[in-house]
Amino acid sequence: MAVDNASITEVVLGGTRGGPDVKTLREDKWWKLPLVTVLGLSAFVVYATWAAVWGDSNFFYLPHNIISPFYSPCLAHACKAAGDTGSPVFDWWRLSPALIILVFPLGFRMTCYYYRKAYYRSFWRAPVACAVQDARPGYTGETRAPLIIQNIHRYFFYAGLVFNVLLTIDAVQGFIWPTLHHQLVHGQYVTQSGGFGMSVGSLVLCVNATLLWIYSLSCHACRHLCGGQIRSFSKHPIRHKLWKFVTPLNARHMTFAWCSLFFVAFTDLYVRLVASGTITDFKIF
Repeated sequence: MAVDNASITEVVLGGTRGGPDVKTLREDKWWKLPLVTVLGLSAFVVYATWAAVWGDSNFFYLPHNIISPFYSPCLAHACKAAGDTGSPVFDWWRLSPALIILVFPLGFRMTCYYYRKAYYRSFWRAPVACAVQDARPGYTGETRAPLIIQNIHRYFFYAGLVFNVLLTIDAVQGFIWPTLHHQLVHGQYVTQSGGFGMSVGSLVLCVNATLLWIYSLSCHACRHLCGGQIRSFSKHPIRHKLWKFVTPLNARHMTFAWCSLFFVAFTDLYVRLVASGTITDFKIF
């Protein structure tokens, strides 16, 4: 069969992706998704930075035993001041405990396969989109610093599972209210008998923990852990079942990534508004 040389596009390794002469030939609004990604991730980064650095108060509401996920588990002096027992190991720490805690969940998200694509395309514009010229002339992949650090994603995944367990415990404890006798809350002394109870805050913590578990289980590293490096699924029936369970979740990993990202920020904001007395954490029973 004859080949039409005019239809052949020469591929030059190391050349400018998207073409050196024109930025793009696309006529659709391809820039919408990168723009929305920039706005969404920037909003989260700004809020999370404020909450972690300057928001080290009003992150714990003692009457209903709910705590912000940014400050869980309680580690330091600031948490003791909020009414928790804290941890003697980190009693010397006088800065926000979130600066220690958030290293691991943020490391998990920053190295996540989906978030890599998201901020590579939006912030770095390399690659931006199909048939769109890169902002960078060259491409080395994730083989050099600083992007080589992306290869430790699976280890951040294991750390993320630990924090999921801790946040699940927080959600359960949100239904176990402490006994308060003339406890000062919002400038007023409150008397409350402890025991089992449910409030809107309890449910918020449950939804937050659930979304984080789904996001973690839909992770590519989790799917590889379940079914990777197996030559025959018939010889590994349990891992095959796990792989079949997480594969449909993996297909919607992007959706779970965004939902869990914004809901964890919403959970922090909700606890702060309740702890500061701005809103009421309504008791269900």
